[in-house]
Amino acid sequence: MNEPLHDAGVVALAAEVGRECALTEARHDLDATFVAEGYQAMRDHGYLRLAVPAEFGGLGAGLRQVVLAEGELARHAGSAALAAAMHLYLTLVQCWRHRRGAPDAEGALRRIAADGLIMATSGGSDWVCPTTTAVEVDGGFRFTGRKTFCSQAPAATVISTSAVLGEPGPGAEVLHAGVPLSSPGVSLVETWDTLGMRGTASHDLVFEDVFVPADKILGRRPYGRLAGPLLVAAIHFAPVAGAVYLGIAQGAYDEALRVIAARAGDPAPAVVRQLGEMAARLRVARWALLAAVEEVGDDPPADEPALVTLMTAKRHAVCEAKAVVDLALDAVGGAAFFRTSPLERAYRDVRGGPFHPLTPEATLALAGAAALAEARRVP
Repeated sequence: MNEPLHDAGVVALAAEVGRECALTEARHDLDATFVAEGYQAMRDHGYLRLAVPAEFGGLGAGLRQVVLAEGELARHAGSAALAAAMHLYLTLVQCWRHRRGAPDAEGALRRIAADGLIMATSGGSDWVCPTTTAVEVDGGFRFTGRKTFCSQAPAATVISTSAVLGEPGPGAEVLHAGVPLSSPGVSLVETWDTLGMRGTASHDLVFEDVFVPADKILGRRPYGRLAGPLLVAAIHFAPVAGAVYLGIAQGAYDEALRVIAARAGDPAPAVVRQLGEMAARLRVARWALLAAVEEVGDDPPADEPALVTLMTAKRHAVCEAKAVVDLALDAVGGAAFFRTSPLERAYRDVRGGPFHPLTPEATLALAGAAALAEARRVP
């Protein structure tokens, strides 16, 4: 494809993939197994190369269009959407790096399009203070440690990760690198048995003296600080993750509306009001998410104002998503309590949203600290 997709095309693609993912999502949720068939559908339709520039063999979607796509995919299949979100936001990070002249970024983007490279991340467990350590050796470093929350680990071919050079603590330096999962010393431990998002297969990855060449180090930052490569990653992650949880809530609203409309007679006024409240919450949260992306643009700066903007929107999305799904269960009533109801799975899946960094409370602390610092700078 030579032209980037239009918004309608992006959403239509995500809907088509989502319908195929939905066929097996419930079974993988029940068994806590990876959404493998969904990923095959993504490969077949080119969804995993959605954010790769068209000139490198991708579909050319920017940040806003990835947000639209992930919201639509999550309406149908939450686990598949969240798993894919990790790969897609990292693809956007590679695009950001390419625009700034990173010599390895084009190669990574071409491999996503041509070879099916799939990227995972350990950012959820590492965050600003990774416990994995790095020891400098001839030609590079040796990474040792354990990573949790590595979504889509069974399908991934490389993981974006970090390690502390020397002893963890103030003054230490954190190295960021992409590590192929085929590297000697990398192993997967199946630990993912959770309340929700059970199909993401976010298992642990263990690093035992894994050699990382010096030229594969993508960046460095101070220990304990959200800076450098991690800041860029967080900025791109926030709106994509927010879209997933908002999409799950949209799917729950759609299901509640379908069930209530199919019942004989008019629903109680309280139920009608609940439908209106769900619709209002979804619209405002969607406006907030898309407005935040518009504010920072498809090529956001790597700075604190962009982080605050996008994390604030993510916070609103995940909090409203929980509220909407709770309302959907209340409106439908006891039928939603059965495991056969899509609302039961949505209720569990949507609870993953507040766990992603930055958490809702940490986001408020960040926004408050930024506002206070700005006020103190004013004469």
